[in-house]
Amino acid sequence: MASIRRTLSPLYHDRPFDNGGAPFSPSSISSRTSKHNSSQFLSFLTATTDPKPSRRGPWRRPFYQFLAFFLIGFLLGMTPFGQIDDVNGTDRSNFEIKPPNNVKREEVGIDGVSFVAEEKKKEDFDLVVPRKLVIVVTPTYNRAMQGYYLNRVAQTLRLVEPPVLWIVVEGNAASFETSEILRKTGVMYRHLVCKRNMTSIKDRGVHQRNTALEHIELHKLDGIVYFADDDNVYSLELFESLREIRRFGTWPVAMLAPSKNKAILEGPVCNGSQVIGWHTNEKSKRLRRFHVDMSGFAFNSTILWDPKRWKRPFPHPTRQLDTVKEGFQETTFIEQVVADESDMEGVPPACSRILNWHLHLDALDVPYPQGWVMQKNLEAVITVR
Repeated sequence: MASIRRTLSPLYHDRPFDNGGAPFSPSSISSRTSKHNSSQFLSFLTATTDPKPSRRGPWRRPFYQFLAFFLIGFLLGMTPFGQIDDVNGTDRSNFEIKPPNNVKREEVGIDGVSFVAEEKKKEDFDLVVPRKLVIVVTPTYNRAMQGYYLNRVAQTLRLVEPPVLWIVVEGNAASFETSEILRKTGVMYRHLVCKRNMTSIKDRGVHQRNTALEHIELHKLDGIVYFADDDNVYSLELFESLREIRRFGTWPVAMLAPSKNKAILEGPVCNGSQVIGWHTNEKSKRLRRFHVDMSGFAFNSTILWDPKRWKRPFPHPTRQLDTVKEGFQETTFIEQVVADESDMEGVPPACSRILNWHLHLDALDVPYPQGWVMQKNLEAVITVR
C-alpha cells in the first residue's frame, strides 16, 4: 500500500515555528504577534530617544562645502606672499593714534587743568593761494579801426589765466558794434557808458577812466587795476606780472615816436624791484614828477575804496584830472596814489623787459561800416574774364 507524504509548503519553509507547531497554530500566531508588537515598541523608543533624524536634509552637503571653501579662502587671504618693508618702522600691532608730523603737541595748563594743545605748522602745508583779479580798464570810441583794436585786446585777454575783468567804457551811448564784440570774446567784461559831455578829445579818455574808477570804488572790486588803451600791444607776461604787485607797480614802455621814424623808451630805472630813477626821451615832459606812460603802471584797487589801509596822501577820491596839460595826466594821478618812489615796485625785477608797446596808428576821420556789415557789394575794379 502506497503511502503519501505531505511536504511543507515552500511559502512557509523558512519560517521557524516553536515546538514544531503548524503555521496557523495558535502558538505560532501568538508568537508572531508578540514579535511584531515588540518591534513596533522598539522603533517607537528609538524615534523618541534619538534627536537626530535618520535621513539628512539636502542642504547639509552644500553648506559644508561652502564653509570649507570659505575657510580656505580666508586662510589664503591672510597668508603674506611677499615682503613689505615698513619704512616708518611703526608697530602694526600698536593702535595708538598719533598726530601727523606737521602737528606740534604742547601741554598747556589753565586753572590747574592740563591738556594737550596741537598746533599745525603752516609752513608744511601747500596752501593754494587764489590768483588776484586783474581789472583791465579800456576806454574806446567809434572809429575806423575800433573793431580791430578791441578784437586784438580781447584775444590777448582770453589767453590770460583767470580771473580777469575787462571794463570797457564808451562815451555818450553804448554802441551795438562794441556790444557784439564783447559778447563774442569769451572774457568776463562790463560795458560802461560815460555820461559826461566831452567836447575835447584830450579829456575823453580821462572821463572814461574816471567812470571806470567810480565803478570799481562803488562795487569795491578787489584786484589790480590796469589802464589798457585799445590801440596798444600787450604781452601775456605783462598780465601775469600784474598779480605780483602789492601796492603800485611800474615798468618801461616802448613807444613809437609821433614822427613814426623811431621808437623811444619811457619808464622807471630799477635796482631789483626798487625804482631809483626815470628814463624819458621827450624834453617837454621832463618837468613831470613821474615819467611813465598811462599803460606803464598798475595799482591795487583797494586804494580807491580803503584809503586808511594805505595811508593815502589825499582824502578825496582818486581820479584823473582834466585841468592839466596833455601828457601830465599820468603824473598827477600817480601823485594821488603814492607819496614817492619808495612806495613803488619795479615790474619785472630790474625793469629789464619791455612788456607792452604804445603805437600811434589811428586813421583819423575815416568812417567805418555801420554794424561792421557792408550794405552793398564793392565795385569791381578788375573783372574776371
